[in-house]
Amino acid sequence: MHHTNPPPGHLAPHIPADAWRRADATGERLVIVVQPTGQTGIPWRRVLVPFAIAGAAALGGWGLVAALCVLLDAAAHTATVIASAAGPLGIGGITLKLARPKGN
Repeated sequence: MHHTNPPPGHLAPHIPADAWRRADATGERLVIVVQPTGQTGIPWRRVLVPFAIAGAAALGGWGLVAALCVLLDAAAHTATVIASAAGPLGIGGITLKLARPKGN
């Protein structure tokens, strides 16, 4: 009969002596069923994955807001430069000053 020891740190379940002797004498195999014990703590993976996803979404949202602010700032500066360089605009007799001259 082939005998294997349990790995270090694990205890083998109790086998009644008469079952062990009968299996040893006849050569039949013993089937040992071990019920897994319930987990006694917080399953961290189930907790951390949703928080990681929510954190990534929040950081992505703030990144989009920052990018939008930079684009609007650049657009405002561009409009100011164009308006100061163009001077007054006139369409059909209506003149519109886009920027005040610095001298007045």
